[in-house]
Amino acid sequence: MKKYLFLLLAGFTFNAAQSQESTDALRYAQNNLNGTARFQAMSGAFGALGGDLSSLNINPAGSAVFSNNQAAFTVSSLNTKNNSNYFGTTTSEKDNSFDLNQAGGVFVFKNHNQNSNWKKFSIAINYENTNNFNNTIFSAGTNPNNSVDRYFLSYANGIPFGDFENTNYNRLDFATQQAYLGYNAFIIDPVSETSGNTQYTSNVPAGGNYYQENTITSQGYNGKLSFNAATSYNDRLYIGLNLNSHFTDFRQATSFYEDNNAPLTNEYTVSKLRFDNELYTYGTGFSFQLGAIAKVTNELRLGLAYESSTWYHLNDEFTQSLVAVSSKNGDADTNDVADPRITNIYAPYKLQTPSKITGSLAYIFGRTGLISIDYAIKDYSKTQFKPENEFTGVNTFMSNTFDNTAELRIGTEYKIEKLSLRAGYRFEQSPYKNKNTVGDLTGYSAGLGYSFGSTKVDLAYAYAERDSQNSFFSQGLTDGAKINSINNHVSLTLLFEL
Repeated sequence: MKKYLFLLLAGFTFNAAQSQESTDALRYAQNNLNGTARFQAMSGAFGALGGDLSSLNINPAGSAVFSNNQAAFTVSSLNTKNNSNYFGTTTSEKDNSFDLNQAGGVFVFKNHNQNSNWKKFSIAINYENTNNFNNTIFSAGTNPNNSVDRYFLSYANGIPFGDFENTNYNRLDFATQQAYLGYNAFIIDPVSETSGNTQYTSNVPAGGNYYQENTITSQGYNGKLSFNAATSYNDRLYIGLNLNSHFTDFRQATSFYEDNNAPLTNEYTVSKLRFDNELYTYGTGFSFQLGAIAKVTNELRLGLAYESSTWYHLNDEFTQSLVAVSSKNGDADTNDVADPRITNIYAPYKLQTPSKITGSLAYIFGRTGLISIDYAIKDYSKTQFKPENEFTGVNTFMSNTFDNTAELRIGTEYKIEKLSLRAGYRFEQSPYKNKNTVGDLTGYSAGLGYSFGSTKVDLAYAYAERDSQNSFFSQGLTDGAKINSINNHVSLTLLFEL
């Protein structure tokens, strides 16, 4: 066996072959329920209502519904709890975050020309944290069948041994790097140490019962800055446009641990290991939205909105390290360390998320209350990495695996003089055809608001729950934990009429 430490000087590498996966695409294609407290309390059902800064994210025509200039600022506390079940062993992990969730303002210009049917023109600018990535998932249990050696073997088998023996790590593509790590940490060995060998064997004892832990810690955000313009025709038809600038900053650290209690032999075998990966993704994007709201009667309103794809330009930085402890009868344990201390800086790439269409209906009960319903359609199978010729495999996988989904949002509000009581419900279908990798989302919300005249205060609580199947690795060791995720979101908005 190798009894040396595999260490390279710190450095950078630029690789053409990248390792983007469908889960990376889905991260930026989905949004959390964020925004003003009133918007969250009614589960985001604002497509036919307008009159709220966060409603512009559903239907940009909503800014023309405002009667006066307005500014709003929202702070939020997000508590996420992930319950994991891995081969019958249950674990739980919580994460809390606090941030400025929304800030924006709208300016309304009224047309005083009595002969014109265009009654108002409005412009708005609004920032929202569309996705809070702060999250921790911890899974642990005993796998009766599979070791992580399968991950390294799945990449190594088929690669000539000469491609990475005595070769600089930073000149290898992603697949060969994985094989290289496994080889230098003594997880795998070539069947024959000849340059043409393409078959590898494991140094992890067979027989099953591998105790495994997997920790995923992520942080960051996906922000959206919207520039809005809208107009009102005869106070019956409202038309609007959003130009959106997106920016993302995401960090994820995963740490996988495995040990086994197999009987020792006269040859060294791997008794325990730790495999660490760190991913940093950052970039910008652009999208646009078009929308209209029709006031059919004084009580009934209809809305229709289109949200384009978001075209992202993204960059990835990726680091890995692997440490294995090997044991045998009558001798001391040895450590094999594969820690290149190199950051892979991949070539910039593009991601196109799916577009979205939302139809809305709202009924206004005079000055006492309202009920609003939104129904949205989004086809996740249209998600694509680009350039397409470099991501044929993952794009084909997403086209075959992702589904066309529907989302239902229902919100209601009841006013008692200066006090407003609100509640909402939402249901979002799984983006996966199998409904297991990521399940359906169900959410409930409630809140209240109080008007002090030109100043208003809103408070909201939103609950959402979703199940998923979290595979630790994309290939080789594809066993994963069943995750039940629960989000508790509390938001406070200060609103000022100017």
